[in-house]
Amino acid sequence: MWNGFIHKQQDDGGGTTMDIRFDNKVAFVTGAAGGIGFAAAKMFAEAGAKVAMADMNEKRINEAADSLNRTGYDVLPITFDVSDEQQVKMAVEQVVSHFGKIDVAYNNVGIHAAVRENLADTEGWDFDHVLAVNLRGIWNCMKYELTEMKKHGKGAIVNCSSQGGLVGLPCIGAYNASKHGILGLTKSAALEYARQGIRINAICPGTCETPMVKHAIEMSPDHMARVIDAIPLGRVGKPEEIASMVLLLCSDYAGFAIGQTWAMDGGYTAM
Repeated sequence: MWNGFIHKQQDDGGGTTMDIRFDNKVAFVTGAAGGIGFAAAKMFAEAGAKVAMADMNEKRINEAADSLNRTGYDVLPITFDVSDEQQVKMAVEQVVSHFGKIDVAYNNVGIHAAVRENLADTEGWDFDHVLAVNLRGIWNCMKYELTEMKKHGKGAIVNCSSQGGLVGLPCIGAYNASKHGILGLTKSAALEYARQGIRINAICPGTCETPMVKHAIEMSPDHMARVIDAIPLGRVGKPEEIASMVLLLCSDYAGFAIGQTWAMDGGYTAM
């Protein structure tokens, strides 16, 4: 069990305990087969939530869900492509059919762009694919999550952007464009739904121990070495560190947070 600042940490002065719980709530997490998504799904389950875990890889999401179900958590694995609006609609309907509602959602799915020396070397199909998953995928998920949350007059959504949504990063323009777009989408939707009882925020993780980063290191070791070397903290992040912020933003402790962006990047964007 992750024992970070979210889950049962005693105040040094012997005072209050911050214990975020999601009992009787349903959490919907995309990109949940590994990395930050799996860490968030696991922490939601540990905090009492019923969890719908989604991913495009059926084998991996079933294995991830089985690992949690075996420990007694109530977890539903779902396989779909976030870039396909009809598949997203059907997935949300499946969650509601199984659990009855969606209280909180973490839209975590994202892919990296191929590293190109400059923008003119980027292929149009690569740009379109990255935006279809990273940006349109978030839009698709929010569209149907919000439809369900409105029925209950309450909810919380956290969208996963990136440190690349806050600053320019050379050689991955498509990725940067998609992640900047997520922040604009988050702010706009947050203003639309604030008075309907639904809070929407975004997190911007830096380089973390995730399958996507591992793949990026394998594909572009020199580029990723420069990225990691530039982190002021001197290390990459842990998935649980990012997931802790997701749970906080989905909880009532963050009830006054609307349309905000939370950088979790080891100080990278503070420079």
